[in-house]
Amino acid sequence: MISLGCRLNIAESESIRSMLGDADVVVVNSCAVTAEAVRQTRQAIRKARRARPDARLLVTGCAAEVERDQLSAMTEVDGLVPNGAKLEAHRYGLVVPDATQSAPPAQHTRAFVAVQNGCDHACTFCVIPQGRGPSRSLTVREVLAEIERGLIHHAPEVVLTGVDVTSWGHDLAGQPRLGALVRAILDRFPELPRLRMSSLDGIEVDDELFDIFAREPRMMPHLHLSLQHGHDLILKRMKRRHSRADAVQLVERLRARRPDLAIGADLIAGFPTEDDAMHAANLSIIRELGIVHGHVFPYSPRPGTPAARMPQVGKPLIKARAAELRAEVASVREAWLRSLIGTPQPVLAERDGTGCTPHFARIALPDGTAPGTILTVTPQKFERGLLH
Repeated sequence: MISLGCRLNIAESESIRSMLGDADVVVVNSCAVTAEAVRQTRQAIRKARRARPDARLLVTGCAAEVERDQLSAMTEVDGLVPNGAKLEAHRYGLVVPDATQSAPPAQHTRAFVAVQNGCDHACTFCVIPQGRGPSRSLTVREVLAEIERGLIHHAPEVVLTGVDVTSWGHDLAGQPRLGALVRAILDRFPELPRLRMSSLDGIEVDDELFDIFAREPRMMPHLHLSLQHGHDLILKRMKRRHSRADAVQLVERLRARRPDLAIGADLIAGFPTEDDAMHAANLSIIRELGIVHGHVFPYSPRPGTPAARMPQVGKPLIKARAAELRAEVASVREAWLRSLIGTPQPVLAERDGTGCTPHFARIALPDGTAPGTILTVTPQKFERGLLH
């Protein structure tokens, strides 16, 4: 099982992995968010074929929808599984009833739970609605059942994922908001020590969810915003629904209630029509919000999107601007990590010898630390991008 892209793909890949069992099948769960993601998908397919020359190799995920003709033409690929059918066992030639009947031991120390899929918005740069379809939500009962399965395997942290998580509930009876789902989870599982959210659309953070972020210690103080840019005109051309001021106000309000809140954000470099002043605004919002977890994407035109028809920024300039954004995030992040030196941190141990604080700061752990345990660590130094 090879998974690329978002946390939703990770959650879905765990279900696919459980279906595959010992079958001689390799599945590549692909990503199409950028041209680079598609390139990495092709690279992963070729690498998988070299490693398993006799296995059946199937491709699913967003690239299997958006780049269907190109991927199916690859000699390494035996077949494509539609993104909307990726959790149907018979699509892989298996006889397991479906992916939800049993859960495997987690491949991660977190249980990724996909509460929502698809998107009803039409951001001008985004191809994901073509790959995922319209927004649809799991019911509260279904989400609670998924979390219960994760807790059976002793996952100490649950991460709620989706394509557009804050749209959860819009298609359900009564149109409940995401805060109601989060409250139901916390009430139903008082033994769950850590709940984390994946990327959120800040403009749709409802009052109850805001209050949970502000006051609930089991909700991790880590807010990752689907921000995309720091200049209002670019945000308008992206067809985003928030302004720069909206993002700043949300973070300021939350930090007034929970000062240790760590902010992450998705940022796009070199969006069509972006000039130097707009890029400067994109750079400046990193320090204004204190973005310590930055996902920077160099813009690449995606097939069939309105942004692909707008005046483009040159590729060398896009690359340079992306590097500047990453450098700015790295500078803010290093200062933040150094501020944690000497302060005790509850750390969830991973399988790679490191662990994560509630704020998603990574800390090196003593040899032999059992993955999945939560221990208190007081970092003493910062070295090579890591606290020790």
